[in-house]
Amino acid sequence: MVEQNSFRIAIDGFNLSLARGTGVATYARTLSRATSDLGYSIDILYGLNISAQSSPLMREIRFFELLASQEQRKPVRVFSKSWFKRRKEDISRPEISEIPISHLIDSRSFAERLPVFNRLLNADNLFNRAARYFARTGKFMTLRIASPPDVMHWTYPLPIRLEGAANIYTIHDVVPLRLPHTTLDNKPHYFSLLKKIGRLADGICTISEASKKDILSFFPEMEPKLYNCYQSCDTTRPAFTRSAEESLAEIEADFGLSSQSYFIFYGSLEPKKNIGRIIEAFLASKSQRKLVLVGAMAWKEEQELRYLEHGISTGRIIKIDYLPERTLFALLKHARALLFPSLCEGFGLPVIEAMSLGVPVLASNEGALAEIGGDAVLKAPAYEIEALTKAIIRLDHENELCEKLVSAGYSQVKKFSMSDYQNRLSRLYSDVLSSMQK
Repeated sequence: MVEQNSFRIAIDGFNLSLARGTGVATYARTLSRATSDLGYSIDILYGLNISAQSSPLMREIRFFELLASQEQRKPVRVFSKSWFKRRKEDISRPEISEIPISHLIDSRSFAERLPVFNRLLNADNLFNRAARYFARTGKFMTLRIASPPDVMHWTYPLPIRLEGAANIYTIHDVVPLRLPHTTLDNKPHYFSLLKKIGRLADGICTISEASKKDILSFFPEMEPKLYNCYQSCDTTRPAFTRSAEESLAEIEADFGLSSQSYFIFYGSLEPKKNIGRIIEAFLASKSQRKLVLVGAMAWKEEQELRYLEHGISTGRIIKIDYLPERTLFALLKHARALLFPSLCEGFGLPVIEAMSLGVPVLASNEGALAEIGGDAVLKAPAYEIEALTKAIIRLDHENELCEKLVSAGYSQVKKFSMSDYQNRLSRLYSDVLSSMQK
């Protein structure tokens, strides 16, 4: 934790509470680090199933229990006592309570997952309640807390407002609207939510010029409130600072892999990540290296599964559902290259993570990838399997190309330094607070 400062910011724990975090969870942790290093006091607001009426110690015990178990509320029988209680919850405002850190609980297992914070807060089942409330009423749930922070930064489009704070919402992309066939989101609900954010937000943050352009193409009214702050990569994390010898020993022991003996992709295995074409192009390249896929299968398509199963059965593909950050970045550090030719990205954080570790990147020109990768990535058209295959073959055989990409990557990633990110965040908060005082 950090020493408190007069300027306070709260960050939601919507994605931070997921046991198998997401890119948005990484975004929230980096945001907490960046703002803490600016001297701000940080509150993290979770929505776990913890009663505000329980004792402080029990709230702390329950908090770490739920972070580990990811307990979900079970569906209840219609017209049962629990059903009526749930209906009442849908329209009631949850109480915000503090999760004290007594140091009686051994929380070392959560070191990689916890953000930087001064206080941990929780509102019982907040995010599920707010989603149901919005679905029923079309309204945002309003929260109240004594002495609210200056800024409430929602790291995801959520139908919630904190009274007395400047409410800022991050919209990472509009993929459900731009590529509706690649996601399972409820499109009318998603559109309605973003439309409402456009009206109610004090400020809106996004993460690339490409995303900003896409957002404004659907919601031009957001322009006065919309800021592009980009992202940064927190390379002070332990996963980035391990020695090459230590991380290599780990992947040799755990996976039987040597340095440079494989390509890697990590992220959700879903259509917008172009995973089917990545697999098909890799198999067509006839590379003697393996392809390591790290991520859960979010959307099973028959053709993608067929190629994946063939690759696994022939020993050319290794699929791993989930890895802790420490092991994931050990694998990334020693990969021949990251394969990341997505159909659309709001930013493409794996690209700058790979560059920071000196790993070449294959990317597409879609979404923000051309903007973030610049001339430091090998580009190939996302929809052309033959072009992707040729690009993989080049990375497989051309050592000089890989060395050039590594060198260019180290330069490119400086454009997304933590100090620049902090300057953009400071400007966002300052502008939003100033506009509210007019």
